[in-house]
Amino acid sequence: MSRTVALWILAAFFVVAGANHFLNPGPYLAMMPPYLPWPEGLIIVSGIAEIAGGLAILIAKVRRLAGWGLIALLVAVFPANVQVALHGWPGVQIPQWTLWARLPLQGVLIVWVSWVCRGRIE
Repeated sequence: MSRTVALWILAAFFVVAGANHFLNPGPYLAMMPPYLPWPEGLIIVSGIAEIAGGLAILIAKVRRLAGWGLIALLVAVFPANVQVALHGWPGVQIPQWTLWARLPLQGVLIVWVSWVCRGRIE
């Protein structure tokens, strides 16, 4: 897959995922660790960050900075994925093994963001 195609797929992924925070916030609320304050606000902030980051990686002048922002976001939301792996996802019927399998996917996304945002896209 070319870096350009990977960039557009990644951008679409983040924009759609971010929009889903507003269209369907229930699953995101259910996965929030109880020790985090203001879960509704965090869902809004992370949704905005995903949309903004997904769009920003399409702009060459800010792509590298946007990539670092998306990597920071992926690290920041990792505790919610751990919460789900440890305690299940209330209201969502998914096999337990898939909840654990989601954890390494964060690393895959970080590598993907790094790859498409560090080089020149033609």
